[in-house]
Amino acid sequence: FGIMAGKVKWVTDIEKSVLINNFEKRGWIQVAENEDWNFYWMSVQTIRNVFSVETGYRLSDDQIVNHFPNHYELTRKDLMVKNIKRYRKELEKEGSPLAEKDENGKYIYLDFVPVTFMLPADYNLFVEEFRKNPSSTWIMKPCGKAQGKGIFLINKLSQIKKWSRDSKTSSFVSQSSKEAYVISLYINNPLLIGGKKFDLRLYVLVSTYRPLRCYMYKLGFCRFCTVKYTPSTSELDNMFVHLTNVAIQKHGDDYNHIHGGKWTVSNLRLYLESTRGKEVTNKLFDEIHWIIVQSLKAVAPVMNNDKHCFECYGYDIIIDDKLKPWLIEVNASPSLTSSTANDRILKYNLINDTLNIAVPNGEIPDCKWNKSPPKEVLGNYEVLYDEEMAQSDGPDRDLRGRSGQSTGVKGNRARDSGKPVLTTWK
Repeated sequence: FGIMAGKVKWVTDIEKSVLINNFEKRGWIQVAENEDWNFYWMSVQTIRNVFSVETGYRLSDDQIVNHFPNHYELTRKDLMVKNIKRYRKELEKEGSPLAEKDENGKYIYLDFVPVTFMLPADYNLFVEEFRKNPSSTWIMKPCGKAQGKGIFLINKLSQIKKWSRDSKTSSFVSQSSKEAYVISLYINNPLLIGGKKFDLRLYVLVSTYRPLRCYMYKLGFCRFCTVKYTPSTSELDNMFVHLTNVAIQKHGDDYNHIHGGKWTVSNLRLYLESTRGKEVTNKLFDEIHWIIVQSLKAVAPVMNNDKHCFECYGYDIIIDDKLKPWLIEVNASPSLTSSTANDRILKYNLINDTLNIAVPNGEIPDCKWNKSPPKEVLGNYEVLYDEEMAQSDGPDRDLRGRSGQSTGVKGNRARDSGKPVLTTWK
């Protein structure tokens, strides 16, 4: 979602009416008004117009927007993978211990994105990888779409050839004439609960990229499929088995409109603690936090860190049956539509807590403030990573955190009896 907070002086009711109508045409919806300033929700498309060179629109100090100008570096599926790959290579060149690999050449700490190729550009590379394991299943997604649109699974090269070839020329379609897709190795061993596949939707607020400061929302949730999972190739076309998107699952015969096929993260945690143990569960969630921080670090150098901007991302994480988390994608406009009563409460609180961090104490927005709100206004957010604090603990701080040693709020090593303590990422 997008938020614009700006001071607006209305001269007459007619002028107010004209301006509001104009805002609505541009994709802005007023959601709050406080004396002489207003909040507007803005679409991703609208933000492009705000920062467009042609438009020439300049934001004033009391206007803030909830999207960074080039947020797509993280939220477009192909660019996210490209930036993470670049980040890993840069760490490797620097000789960083974070980029360490095992004897098979796989990253030990940075292996959190499924093997992915861009199509049509990386078609030959994909074929080479596919032939190494011809029994594998792959998932194809259009780079610029959401809500599960255009997604399908393949397990034969003939299926992708059928998709990619032009009927007249029988040659591979060029990048310009066909929409870009990503193709990723399908996680075919997902953790199942009640026999059903699920993923996690987690909300992460970034107030600034340089230095990186981000917050994790404690009230995330799991999204379950309505049909029991099977890796059987006969069910590859059944999206009710494979895709957790509510936009798809709500059309299923078994969709439950009361709970919406959702579990809170706290319920998932309780379930895992009771079935797998507390230590393993803590390790899983620390790894999820690690993934989020590293993905943000991967895009931080290329992100246009405009002082008027902050952003609430919707992270999609899948956990496999070995309790290894995988980053699937990051959404720039996570849905604020409520499908259940609990959903409505969660998203109301999400908006409220986000605004309290973006505009502390309900004052007129000021893009020049230091973006370090006091703890009491965080609501259900908690500090996930503060780069300034982390740097005070030395360059190996991230690796110590990843390998299970605590790094507290100040980034200090936990003082205990010598036992390894899981990081809290605060």
